[in-house]
Amino acid sequence: MLATLRAKEGAATVPVTPLTKADLANWLSAQPASTAAWVRAVNFTAEAGSTALLPGDDGRLGRVLAGVSAYDDLWALAGLPASLPPGAYRLDPEPERAAATRAALGWALGSYRFDRYKKSDKGFAQLVWPEHADHGAVERTATATALVRDLVNTPAADMGPAELAQAAQDLAGEFEAECTVITGDDLLKQNYPAIHAVGRASPREPRLIDITWGRKTDPKVTLVGKGVCFDSGGLDIKPSSAMLMMKKDMGGAAHALGVARMVMMAGLPVRLRVLVPAVENVISGNAFKPMDVLKTRKGLSVEVGNTDAEGRLVLCDALAEADAEKPAMLVDFATLTGAARVALGTDIPALFANDDALASDLLAASEAEADPLWRLPLWQPYRKGFESKIADLNNSANHGFAGAIIGGLFLESFVSKGTPWAHLDVYAWNGSAKPGRPDGGEAMGLRAVYAAIEKRFAKG
Repeated sequence: MLATLRAKEGAATVPVTPLTKADLANWLSAQPASTAAWVRAVNFTAEAGSTALLPGDDGRLGRVLAGVSAYDDLWALAGLPASLPPGAYRLDPEPERAAATRAALGWALGSYRFDRYKKSDKGFAQLVWPEHADHGAVERTATATALVRDLVNTPAADMGPAELAQAAQDLAGEFEAECTVITGDDLLKQNYPAIHAVGRASPREPRLIDITWGRKTDPKVTLVGKGVCFDSGGLDIKPSSAMLMMKKDMGGAAHALGVARMVMMAGLPVRLRVLVPAVENVISGNAFKPMDVLKTRKGLSVEVGNTDAEGRLVLCDALAEADAEKPAMLVDFATLTGAARVALGTDIPALFANDDALASDLLAASEAEADPLWRLPLWQPYRKGFESKIADLNNSANHGFAGAIIGGLFLESFVSKGTPWAHLDVYAWNGSAKPGRPDGGEAMGLRAVYAAIEKRFAKG
């Protein structure tokens, strides 16, 4: 992705001029009559997403006009790397810092391609780094987004618990972080029984991945990510149509690793911890069953109302461990409920939080970063929906309402009231391509969460 951003050295570059509808007439009035005539002839009106290729005096491409809705829109130019003829381009005029940074990031994100299994000879157009762009911000966001997309796009055959653990170890090694992995029956010995119960049916042993980085004296920031590498639904098996995209059920883990990459690349003054319970929820003779009662790390017992509500079971052990350290900020990511998609669609993660100040910070960062989140309530009366007659909790509600809230409330049971905690129920997938956002795995809420961490804990 970053290879499509280049230094100014080398061959001549073609200027790209972003224009809004409101500014088109003024721009044309300052151009030669022949240029204005050409723009009118090709019927360019600066509609957002449209382009006009203007000929140069030598018969080559002389300039590109790009219609935008706003000059600082992250996605305004993100479609150009794939749609323009191969070559080198530069922004003219040079934008100020915020717009320059977003233009460069959008260009990088629009240059993503998942080519592990299918190669393409089609290249992307290159952009000279805008003069005022924040290189560090672009690089950490683009590489983190690519990490999330790559992990989610990789099929379960090649992205099981062991492979996800290796990806975490590779990331930790890059930044000299510590990474430990608890595997198989050692989960029982070290008191992670719910993670073990969900993952034990698979020949690919369940794991708890644990990354730590930063000075022990700095504020603790902990990220937890649901790492269900494939979800068949267990004995409450999903229909084939619902199982089709379940390679993406580890999207929460991918997000936690993506935010971790951004934090470590930026060198933020925090004590970072990342916990990823990595399992496959499949069927065999020792699979956990409906109406089983599971132990959890926190000591709460959970009756299994549905084996397809497994994500909250693996997360509850990880959250209990995270909470034990009393972090200054705890955020979990999970592809947890279809109900969140019914409520908010596929583009907007549902945000739940037990701390209003943390929720406000995340929502403000969401707006500033054009990375949407929408807060839903942890409505306490709904706890009655997952009461159990024989255990402390049931992992499934006794009705079909408010599924996303029920999931959030269940997770809240494993976090102390004094720990600022947020839960993001994400889709982690683009069902249809948009500029800069191809079909497939997607980072959602990544930029917002990083920005909130940076604002809270960065010095100076």
